Amino acid sequence: MKVIKVLPFIGLSLLCLSFKSVSDKPKEDKKPNIVLILADDMGFGDLGITGSTEIKTPNIDALGEKGVFFNQGYVSSPVCSPSRAGLLTGRNQVTFGYDNNLPKNLSYTDGLPTEIKTIPEYLKPLGYTSGIIGKWHLGDGEEHHPKNRFDEYWSFPYGGHNYFKNGKATKKAQKAYASALESNYKTPQEITYLTDDIGDECADFIKRHKDEPFFLYASFNAPHAPLQALEEDIALYEHIKDPKRRTYAAMVHRLDLNVAKIIAMLEEHNLDENTIIVFLSDNGGPIGNGSLNAPYSGKKGTLLEGGIHVPFMMKWSKHIPENIRYEQTISSLDLAATFITAAGGKVNDVLDGVDLVPYVKGENKETPHQQMTWKFTVSRSIRDGNWKLVTIPNHLPMLFDLSTDVSEQNDLLFKEKEKAEKMIKQLGNWEVALPNPSYFEENKYKALQQKDYYKKYQLKQPSTL
Repeated sequence: MKVIKVLPFIGLSLLCLSFKSVSDKPKEDKKPNIVLILADDMGFGDLGITGSTEIKTPNIDALGEKGVFFNQGYVSSPVCSPSRAGLLTGRNQVTFGYDNNLPKNLSYTDGLPTEIKTIPEYLKPLGYTSGIIGKWHLGDGEEHHPKNRFDEYWSFPYGGHNYFKNGKATKKAQKAYASALESNYKTPQEITYLTDDIGDECADFIKRHKDEPFFLYASFNAPHAPLQALEEDIALYEHIKDPKRRTYAAMVHRLDLNVAKIIAMLEEHNLDENTIIVFLSDNGGPIGNGSLNAPYSGKKGTLLEGGIHVPFMMKWSKHIPENIRYEQTISSLDLAATFITAAGGKVNDVLDGVDLVPYVKGENKETPHQQMTWKFTVSRSIRDGNWKLVTIPNHLPMLFDLSTDVSEQNDLLFKEKEKAEKMIKQLGNWEVALPNPSYFEENKYKALQQKDYYKKYQLKQPSTL
């Protein structure tokens, strides 16, 4: 046997080097930080990465370019509150009666059921500190307060908020939009510009919790009404003639700058490579705020693609591929399972979503969801593969082949009767097993929502009209 002799001082030096290399190397088993960035009422076609010819969003785009953009990314509802209920619980909210937005005459007993667990509650036993910055909209009573779900909060309870201290919204919304900001870790200062304030608080949360695993829910109000933007941002979009869309574009622009603020803070503390960042909108654009859902028809409040098919991307450096477009159907309901699994937890059967990581890495070749279902006030929908069926009252069901008709312009109900009959039956079987809704929309809103299915929608970007 050959014996290698090592001089003592050389051996000691090598030993020291060995210890240094071990101590400098980041722990392989360190849990990832998680940042969930939610835009509010953003049109699908209003980002550079989704084809906008008018609005520049380089920082949001970079998340999809340095990660995965989900070409078939859906939310579980076409309006704010139920969509957020599904997002944060990982469960289709209609399975626990959260079909609609919270009622206007909100009671302290109304909100996300207290027995339904949310992402921060799943992550807390796994060693995570959680924080919500921004819009809550899941109940404002004591038992439904975000303090019962998150470790830290800096938020407002309702469906929208003024962007300026003395900002004016419509009379109907003015009281809710002027609600006080609340926090359990600081005395909230008066707002300067709400999007900037949310971005600043997100950056501060990251800085304060840089040495521990954290879950940050960056729940921006932008570009939800009221339409209020900084003059310097509006000036950048003088090429847009419609004043509503010009202001809306300025609001999206400012949102993009604050996404950059979050990313910069992660990079400053060397956290960017071990942080999962997800960006999506809670539903499609409502059109009336100047948003554009091209190439999709429909809008917020409808189950056409423009209401539920949203910009959706995820970045996790060195863990998932970069610059890919994932073509299979995925849902906001998948994020809870994805985050729990990444944090080292086990996903229980009550969740309706799946861990997306094996799919985007190509380890699982199946589609995450062969079938998806939706229910909202007057409408129902089911997607099976590339086939999508939509039903509304006093109208025949509508059947579309999304592989050739993403804009839902060619109703194939009579050409594909067998397919339609099968999907109608599947949709009915799903719905009869659901509980009654906890909240109901007023009849006048139901009538307005039904009319939205008969409207003509802009399906192309302005420069290509």
